[in-house]
Amino acid sequence: MVVQLSRDEARRIAVRAQLLSAERPTSIVETLYGLTVVNIEPTAAIMPSADHILWSRLGWPYQPADLKQAVEVDRDVFEWGGFYRLMSDLPLLRHEMAQRPAYAEAREWLAANAVFRAEVMERLRSEGPLHAADVPDTAQVSWRSSGWTNNRNSSQMLEILVTTGDVAVSRRDAKGRLFDLAERVYPSDLADVSFDAAARERTERRLAAFGIARAKGIKQPFEPVDVGTIGEAAVVDGVEGEWRVDAAALASIDSFTPRTALISPFDRLVFDRDRLLDLFDYEYLLEMYKPAAKRRWGYFALPILHSDRFVGKLDAKADRKAGVLNVHAVHEDLPFSAEVAAAVDGEIRELARWLGLEVKGLAVQ
Repeated sequence: MVVQLSRDEARRIAVRAQLLSAERPTSIVETLYGLTVVNIEPTAAIMPSADHILWSRLGWPYQPADLKQAVEVDRDVFEWGGFYRLMSDLPLLRHEMAQRPAYAEAREWLAANAVFRAEVMERLRSEGPLHAADVPDTAQVSWRSSGWTNNRNSSQMLEILVTTGDVAVSRRDAKGRLFDLAERVYPSDLADVSFDAAARERTERRLAAFGIARAKGIKQPFEPVDVGTIGEAAVVDGVEGEWRVDAAALASIDSFTPRTALISPFDRLVFDRDRLLDLFDYEYLLEMYKPAAKRRWGYFALPILHSDRFVGKLDAKADRKAGVLNVHAVHEDLPFSAEVAAAVDGEIRELARWLGLEVKGLAVQ
């Protein structure tokens, strides 16, 4: 049996699943459980992505110090594969860690540097936690890449050993990540989960976090988006193809309560551009990597969510030295009604107040 959904219903399922309805979560742990992962991207035109994603869900109760406490002191949260995750989810990743590195080139490099690997582990054991710069490069074979990682042997070894679960990120400071032995960061009392059970739970949680998803989605290196045959088969009016929808989301489809939110460009609600077009009819691209003359919406434009629709983009930048949030433009995909304009203006001012800044620049008309 295939569920028939309107586009409105599909959007509300997606927004509510991502904890962006008026029913806000109450803690970092609750938020992470619902989202499964929170992206780590330090670019801070407004604020780092993890802080933005958590603030957009929790609102004023959230402070960056809370995340630091959860990661470094309480150890409720850890980072792996470019995301913050619940420590209680670590057993679900053990099987994937055991299969890392994923690529033959990295496996061969690791094997060729067995002595270097042992020296890095011993250095961490005796002196950790350490920054990558504090780990001497004694590699037998240098890492080759056309990118910035070329010949960065210490950092590359640490990156690979984090993926295999031998090393973990202990904390961050102004210089970046500090690495330590995983046994000193990860708890030893988490129960083992079988491969099949872990794979199924990860897929079920992923679909619950999306609400509605394609059986196969865009390929991701550490956090897949495929949901397979989990959930209920569904079709969406005016959209080609079949979807999978979370059964709990279907059961609460009529309880959507809207609000307005300014979304991080790295938010999971907007990262799949095809899904964004299919469900929200919304075009978006992060333009920070484009030459200024070719940008349509700005260096770090934030998607603007109002109720179950994306209504525009906010081109703004935080100038902490001057104490202002510079609003360069509010791009309206369609002309804002008075209600939408007031809601968006209010959310911009809330963001500025949370950042401890004054709004400067264009006001929403």
